[in-house]
Amino acid sequence: MELSWQTVKAILREVLEEELGMGRYEIAPKWSGGTLVLRPADAALKEKDVPIEAFFKKITSVREKLRVLEQKINNHPGLSHEDRLEFQKIITRAYGSLTTFNVLFRDEEDRFHGAGE
Repeated sequence: MELSWQTVKAILREVLEEELGMGRYEIAPKWSGGTLVLRPADAALKEKDVPIEAFFKKITSVREKLRVLEQKINNHPGLSHEDRLEFQKIITRAYGSLTTFNVLFRDEEDRFHGAGE
């Protein structure tokens, strides 16, 4: 059986999503279908509407990229234990900065947690 490149990519994407937890987050039902409106202070300027699902996808993408960075740091042979701890603190603070967006997540366990949590 010969697999097409598209099939291989789809299989790989599915495995990565399953193993890394990517794509498993669900938006809270009250936000589904909603719109994020960015309105400038200057009324003469045009506001920007962003579908909330697109914004949610970007937020969860940032989370996944932070997790990949965390794994690379933890497995990097050239970093000392102290360096790893320092980078981990920075990543934890980044997660903390994202807690504002926790209202978008359907499930409590999927929310961001910073250093104080």
